[in-house]
Amino acid sequence: MSRDVSKIMKRVRSRDTQPELLFRKTLWKAGVRYRVCDKDIPGKPDVTLLARKLAIFIDGEFWHGSQWMRRKLDSLEEQFKRGKSKEYWLRKIRMNMQRDCHSTATLLSQGWTVLRFWDSQIRKNLDGCIGLTLDVIHGRVESSPFSLVPQKTCSEFFAGIGLMRIALERHGWKISSANDIDPKKYQMYAGQFKGSEEIFNLVDIHKLSAGQIPSCTLATASFPCNDLSLAGKRKGLKGKSSSAFWGFLRLLRDMGGRRPPLVLVENVMGFITSNNGTDLKDALVGLNELGYSVDIFMVDAAWFVPQSRRRLFIIAQIEGPQCEGNPTATTKIGESQFRTKKIMDFINSHGQIRWRLRELPKADAAPVNLEQLLEDLQEEASEWWDSARTQYLLNQVIPRQREMLDSIIAGDDWTYRTAFRRTRKEGSVAEIRSDGIAGCLRTPRGGSARQILVKAGKGKFFARLLTPRECARLMGVDDYCAKVSASRAFMGFGDAVCVPVIEWIALHRLNPLVTELIRGRPLSLAEVDRPHVEKKSMSYKK
Repeated sequence: MSRDVSKIMKRVRSRDTQPELLFRKTLWKAGVRYRVCDKDIPGKPDVTLLARKLAIFIDGEFWHGSQWMRRKLDSLEEQFKRGKSKEYWLRKIRMNMQRDCHSTATLLSQGWTVLRFWDSQIRKNLDGCIGLTLDVIHGRVESSPFSLVPQKTCSEFFAGIGLMRIALERHGWKISSANDIDPKKYQMYAGQFKGSEEIFNLVDIHKLSAGQIPSCTLATASFPCNDLSLAGKRKGLKGKSSSAFWGFLRLLRDMGGRRPPLVLVENVMGFITSNNGTDLKDALVGLNELGYSVDIFMVDAAWFVPQSRRRLFIIAQIEGPQCEGNPTATTKIGESQFRTKKIMDFINSHGQIRWRLRELPKADAAPVNLEQLLEDLQEEASEWWDSARTQYLLNQVIPRQREMLDSIIAGDDWTYRTAFRRTRKEGSVAEIRSDGIAGCLRTPRGGSARQILVKAGKGKFFARLLTPRECARLMGVDDYCAKVSASRAFMGFGDAVCVPVIEWIALHRLNPLVTELIRGRPLSLAEVDRPHVEKKSMSYKK
């Protein structure tokens, strides 16, 4: 940060700002007595009513991460795109956002009621802010359903090997419970996270009860895609595997007043067309019926890592008092990187669904190339196939790709490509990608072939399977502790979410939403139903 900017920032008031003084003066005239900036209270609230255990904060949009929304920009990054101190401000403001959540959650856990206002709310609607404060003081308003939001806790359903957890924890979220049915995946999960047995329910989601799920901010569901995938039998949400979504929805329903304010669902793009769109419509209507408004968008892992992996995401937000905006308005949202024509056609043709769509910033991360992720295996390494197996693969390459491959083999440099064996009318063939990235990692179940790495150039041709470490890197987790067999590792990574994708969603969709939802409404845990959490259903033993 430059010296001139530093001098300017030192003159910015950290207390007694004009909105604060205006709010305090008006509150005092209303007969309310209070303390100011009490250092003994977590977060040092701008106004404190000890007798009522009410803490009030008046936050500046710039410092607390909302100015970009007020200016109708796409992201916090866009707010600082022209500055020389971009990384400094991004880090500082996001630390403030995290600190706001922490201090608010701490106060709530100690029995306080918390009100946070933006200074622009005070300037634009002082009477409304004072009125809400007086209603809280006199017990004339119920606590918001978003009172669980500042905790940033998550129940992770269909947890698999824990890649959703890794991504969310990198952005300030805490996993309070996890669930999966597969003991082999749990073995990988437990190897990655110490103390997993304390929070993990290893049981079919249809047998899981709401009492086993602690109150939390967010519920995530990367439910099985077998019956939705274009490569499957397309039985949809009535299929044996993908019907697990209804088990997830049942749990949300049974949680009642403890229902998570936010939900994140992930699945394959085939979800949109499954049963001509009826499955996705039914899933979204099901969330609507539980009080959620919904948003859908697509993210491709290829924007972050060299792997083609397009996935559909649903973000559901529970509706409640003081929710701003029209949840069904979609007219301002058009086709984009995240909402293709197919997605927008679905949205526009389903006006009965209660939507709450948001613009998303362009994902312009520069991914590393495939070669950078590969393990450095010498030509003599046992992982490389022998000449007979390699030649068999070469003979399987479809004719229209063989010419491209021969050109690469004759090149002066090494070139790396990935390939899959597929069953066509003419039999088993090898299809090689020409774009220099890996295909979508898949589980080796149901006849799905494992991905093959091809190394060609200098008149030579080599082939081998991708290693577990390379699969981990393609999913954005180079340091994952996969102390299992290669086949188990392939199964785990093939069924998982791509970590950089979830990180991007946390950074640009979930965390800004949290920042918004903890303001302009009373937060209190006094009325949140928190029953005893039943004992976990664990059956896996090491």
